[in-house]
Amino acid sequence: MTNAIPSPSSSPIPPAEGAGIELTADAYPVGSRYANEDLRPVPLVERRWTTYNFVALWIGMAHCIPSWTLASGLVALGMDWKQAVLTIALANVLVLFPMLLTGHAGPKYGIPFPVLARASFGIRGANLPAMVRAAVACCWFGIQTWIGGQGIFVLLGKIFGGWADAGKIGGYPWTLWLCFVIFWALELALIYRGMDALRRFENWAAPFVLVGAVVLLIWIANKAGGFGPLLHEPSRVGWGAGFWKVFFPGLMGMIGFWSTLSLNIPDFTRFGKGQRAQVWGQTLGLPTTMTAFALMSVLVTAGSEKVYGAAIWDPVELAGKTDSVFGLLFALVTVFVATISVNIAANVVSPAYDLANLAPKVINFRTGAIITGVVGVLVMPWKLTSTPELYIFTWLGVVGGLLGTVAGILIADYWIIRRTVLHLVDLYVAGGRYWYGGGWNWRALVAFAVGGVLAVGGSYSTLDAKGDKAGPFPIDGLIPFLKPLADYGWAVGLGASLLVYVVLMAGERARTAVGT
Repeated sequence: MTNAIPSPSSSPIPPAEGAGIELTADAYPVGSRYANEDLRPVPLVERRWTTYNFVALWIGMAHCIPSWTLASGLVALGMDWKQAVLTIALANVLVLFPMLLTGHAGPKYGIPFPVLARASFGIRGANLPAMVRAAVACCWFGIQTWIGGQGIFVLLGKIFGGWADAGKIGGYPWTLWLCFVIFWALELALIYRGMDALRRFENWAAPFVLVGAVVLLIWIANKAGGFGPLLHEPSRVGWGAGFWKVFFPGLMGMIGFWSTLSLNIPDFTRFGKGQRAQVWGQTLGLPTTMTAFALMSVLVTAGSEKVYGAAIWDPVELAGKTDSVFGLLFALVTVFVATISVNIAANVVSPAYDLANLAPKVINFRTGAIITGVVGVLVMPWKLTSTPELYIFTWLGVVGGLLGTVAGILIADYWIIRRTVLHLVDLYVAGGRYWYGGGWNWRALVAFAVGGVLAVGGSYSTLDAKGDKAGPFPIDGLIPFLKPLADYGWAVGLGASLLVYVVLMAGERARTAVGT
């Protein structure tokens, strides 16, 4: 049995020019099984994130250990520092565009990502992209929490000594498990307080972490008397055919790093004061921060090579070289703040909303956050990070391909099919415009399947230095004739799904344009 479509009197409040849209209290279908307080449009008076809030959000998320080591991964593949920084800068400029396009619905309608996905996938079908995004986020949450726990373990071990010699449980010292559990609990305690607490945390965490990175740079430069020969070391791949073989997989991997946020960025922009705040905040925050952070990581590593005779890419390991207790404590707090800021914002907010979308009457935002934390432990992140090549390159490549496919459908539906016009009430009730067939839009499912197969069907593994297969996929690719597309997974997935969806929805376009 389906609910009746609300009458015209239950319409959104007409917005002022440039303002957002909201529902009147009597228009919001509180009794619907597809609605709860966490999924409802954010009231206009509560949309108060400014440009600075979005800049601070991105600074807080970009300044983390995995993003610090992205440049090192590219250098390990043969690039010099200039090529690595160029690749990361270009990747973040490219991923910024889908961020801004999907983020547009946030300030305008105040809705989170899974509700936006209902317009294209259907009210029930939206659970498919939401669960794909949630699964990725849960894995990332576990990985980041493990990395943060390791950082605290290393630095506390330097301060107190003997931590690494503690009795082992499951192959790791119990003191490492303790750091992991404490860090995990603190993250969930913060997010349990809600999005406004996250905004306040990011506001001061961003400048603190930035200062920490600059302090590390100044410290190593002072010890090195310069940044060493790494800045002058020539590229092992040159600028010819060898470079392009590394560049495109590297570029897609770097895009894959933030492809998660390119989907669920409405979870944050829904709190924005307007489009100007989210556009300028993201434009000033993402590409500039990631490029600067990559440059700092290379410069610091260059200095470490001159001082210690070997390049130390891990900032925690490098910070542990200091003999100053104050320096170690400062590094400890910086690692803690940096990791917790990115992990909560990037990997808890989204699955919390996604899980709430799965069963709105049973799961709210806080319950979803707790589930995310539990799943993040159950995926055993200590095993996911045991092989860095698999974790960074295979993981990011496949994830980027799948999430790029979803992004293509969202962008096509919101910008091309609907021209940014949504009917809010129908996003929360059965039988409305976005119900399609039983709550599923088969056109979005077909576009997702086609784009997904093209994006990741050719996924392959390479051989390591010993000649062994370094990855879970066949050397010739899962589907051999698609192997050439695997290095461009994110772009292929986004482009293919966008095109297929637009073609399949051609018959719907005229109807949605007139709002029938």
